[in-house]
Amino acid sequence: MTRLQSLIAASLLATFCPLPLWAVDSVDTSGPGQLIESAAQSMLKELDAHRADYRKDPKKIEQLVDDVLLPNFDAQYAARLVLGTHWRSATPAQRDRFIKGFYQSLVRNYGSALADFTGDRLKVFPAQIAPDGQRATVRTEVKRSNGDRVPVNYSLRKTDAGWKAWDVTIEGISYVKSFRDDFGAEIDQKGLDAVIERLEKGDTPAPQKKAA
Repeated sequence: MTRLQSLIAASLLATFCPLPLWAVDSVDTSGPGQLIESAAQSMLKELDAHRADYRKDPKKIEQLVDDVLLPNFDAQYAARLVLGTHWRSATPAQRDRFIKGFYQSLVRNYGSALADFTGDRLKVFPAQIAPDGQRATVRTEVKRSNGDRVPVNYSLRKTDAGWKAWDVTIEGISYVKSFRDDFGAEIDQKGLDAVIERLEKGDTPAPQKKAA
C-alpha cells in the first residue's frame, strides 16, 4: 500500500468508524455535513487520547471497527451497487457474506493507518444537498505529508435511519464504481463465491485509477 493510500484509508475509517465505549462525543446525524464533521472529530479526539496504545498495538483499531457495525455507512446499499446486476442473482446468504467480507477486508487492510492520522490533515467543506433533499455530497481535503491536498468527496443519502454515506470519491475515483468494475469482471470469470472467499481472506486491493 502506498503512503497516499494509507492516508486516504485513514481518513475513511476516521470518518465512519464507530466510537469506542469510552468516547465522550456523539455523532451528530442531523445533516450530512454535521455527520461527516462530528464523526471525524470524535474519532480523532479518541485517537489523540490513546494514540500510544494504538501505535503499540494497531490490531486494537481493527478490533474496534470489527466489533461494532458501522452506524453511519450504508454498507448494504454500497454492496448492492458494487455487485450491480450480480446482486439480483445472488442468494440472501451470498449477499450477506459479500457485505461482511467486503467490509472486514477493508478494515484488515487499512485499519492500522489510523494510528498516525491527525486532525490537521483533514478539512471538511459545507455539504451540497440535492434539491430533493434526499442525497448530498460532502467535500473534504486530506493533506499529504508533503503538503499536497487530495480531494475526498463523500456521497450520502437520507434513509429511514437518518443520513448515511454510501460512496467515497478520491481524486475523481469512485470506490463503488471502481470495485464494481473490478468485481464484475472477476465474478463473470470465476463466480461470486470465489470473490466472496477472497474477500473473507482479506484480499482487497485499493481501487486504482483507470488509464484514459
